[in-house]
Amino acid sequence: MAKLVCGRWSKWVVLALWVVVLVIAAPMAGKLTDVQQNDNAAWLPGDAEATKVSELQAAFQADDIAPAVIVYERRSGITPADTAKATQDIAALGRVEGVAGEVTGPLPAQDGEALQTLVPIRIDQDGWQKIVDVVAELQDVTGAGTGGLSIRYAGPAAAAADSAEAFEGIDSTLLYTTLAIVAIILLITYRSPVLWLLPIATAGVALTASQAVIYLLAKHAGLVVNAQSAGILTVLVFGAGTDYALLLVARYREELRRHHDRHEAMALALHRAGPAIIASAATVAVGMSCLTLAELNSTSGLGPVAAIGVAVGLTAMITLLPALLVIFGRWLFWPVRPAEGSADPTATGIYARLGNRIARRPRFVWITTVAVLAAMAAGLFQLDANGLSQADQFVSKPASVRGEAALARHFPAGQGQPVVVIGQAGAAAQIRSAVAGTPGISSAAEPVIRGDRALIEGVLSDPPDSDAAMATIKRLRATVHPVGDAQVGGLTAMTLDINEANDHDNRLIIPLVLLVVLVILALLLRAIVAPLLLIATVVLSFAAALGVSALVFRHVFGFKGADTSFPLYVFVFLVALGIDYNIFLMTRVREEAQVHGTRRGALIGLAATGGVITSAGVVLAGTFAALGSLPLVAFAEIGFAVAFGVLLDTLVVRSVLVTALNLDIGRRMWWPGRLARVPDEPVVAEPERDLEPAR
Repeated sequence: MAKLVCGRWSKWVVLALWVVVLVIAAPMAGKLTDVQQNDNAAWLPGDAEATKVSELQAAFQADDIAPAVIVYERRSGITPADTAKATQDIAALGRVEGVAGEVTGPLPAQDGEALQTLVPIRIDQDGWQKIVDVVAELQDVTGAGTGGLSIRYAGPAAAAADSAEAFEGIDSTLLYTTLAIVAIILLITYRSPVLWLLPIATAGVALTASQAVIYLLAKHAGLVVNAQSAGILTVLVFGAGTDYALLLVARYREELRRHHDRHEAMALALHRAGPAIIASAATVAVGMSCLTLAELNSTSGLGPVAAIGVAVGLTAMITLLPALLVIFGRWLFWPVRPAEGSADPTATGIYARLGNRIARRPRFVWITTVAVLAAMAAGLFQLDANGLSQADQFVSKPASVRGEAALARHFPAGQGQPVVVIGQAGAAAQIRSAVAGTPGISSAAEPVIRGDRALIEGVLSDPPDSDAAMATIKRLRATVHPVGDAQVGGLTAMTLDINEANDHDNRLIIPLVLLVVLVILALLLRAIVAPLLLIATVVLSFAAALGVSALVFRHVFGFKGADTSFPLYVFVFLVALGIDYNIFLMTRVREEAQVHGTRRGALIGLAATGGVITSAGVVLAGTFAALGSLPLVAFAEIGFAVAFGVLLDTLVVRSVLVTALNLDIGRRMWWPGRLARVPDEPVVAEPERDLEPAR
């Protein structure tokens, strides 16, 4: 297979096939944003109570409606002129395209300092994308206020418009930021003005192909795709794909020093590096596929999206990239071309010297490293992953957050986002009484009857995204469930159901991913001790990364908390991708241990792979750090935590901790495999001066 990919004639066939794939895939990849579902209801599991209420609610209104709440505020007191302006605005607001139904207001606040007007906005098939334009037209009608009068927008429509603006251009922003980061890192790594182009071009082709496949599945197979999973896809394909390219190119460069024919060198590089690359990608893909078992649609949809991206990226990196490398030849490595017979710099490089230093006191090294990582993990006590309020979801404060604050100053805090209760029509009066009598509900509207169902709206006393409002929803559900088969929905109930689904997913998927990765490592390394120790190092690395991240979020960035899905996403990315580096290192150690013994093999493996693993880690960290370019706290937190965790994993855990464990435990790492019975002589570290390259 290796010879087929990079043969003298077959390389051109491979290139032609990928050109055909690119031509077919490009138009479909450009339509991926058309099938994204970014509203809260699309994220919920189908059996969630808020989902059922959302479906029943359709019978009570001809269109899907999101209200915009316009708040006219004057701190010194509303004047007759303010009331006249708000009244005159109503007619013009009703004529804006996208407004459905009667515009109500202006309703005065009890303190006399504000008025509010409710504008119902139709959310059709493309409504969540168009809502930005509708809200902008409303703002053109009312203006921002003058002469001490301020006019602000709140409610679901305003929040949706801010979210849509935040996600607008997310794909291009992430793509260009990621491209710039990867290009700079590859330029530094390869020290070649040309070579870096091939991995980036190959990753770009892989991203286009994977986006096309995901578009087809979303359009015809019901796959849930949102801006979050589409953004992570870009980062993952470039990050993981470039990792595989770095490993392959490093092995290809090594073989070019041993063989005159570049086709033969590439065939041997694929033969030797291919199993580790394929095993790494398979581990990531299988780990990501575990997400399909999640209750939350957004999380379960991310599983196949990420798995497809990794699978397509792998295919491109072991077919298209080798073909391109042998087509262009050795000159790609200019100005440092790997000539046949030239010395391998890794034998005397920084990681060779690091290995010799660790070999002097390996047990002391790994115990000290574990203690430091455990101390970093203590920051977990500062982690608050109980969800983010609307005000805390954005890096900066958007207009809708200021509008909600103005609304809460003068009106019941939940007026713009009412609770929706639907039950049997025959029990409508009892349901309304139960809603009105629930602590945390300030008022309940008269029932609306449609057929055998009744709808009652309740106004929350507390801000709809607060912990107090969530507690009210729980009390309300306990109160109304026995009355007329009533169920509770609305945006606050949706948020509560999302948080509870995330809690379930954390408890299910984290142990499952660990088990799957453990089994794959055991099969790949043909041992039990090594996989168990490697899993332990990954978990410790994850805990340390999360602990440091929690401290940075709270005391440096000033974030108020983290999304409930944050621990799961960071865990899956760090474990699945961190195992990559375990596989890269340990497969090479195992290869060398068969000839030199485990301890000497550990030093050779570290010297040979340390540089490429570090480069791969820096690239992957850089691509995830690109998420920080987006104005959403959830993205920034995931980007920082994964980037920091990957760097910690590559620079400390893989290079120091795992090497020290290999040197201390020796051949017992491979128990009960055959290598555990191969005699292993202790390694005596050489003097520092003897490790310098000969001059």
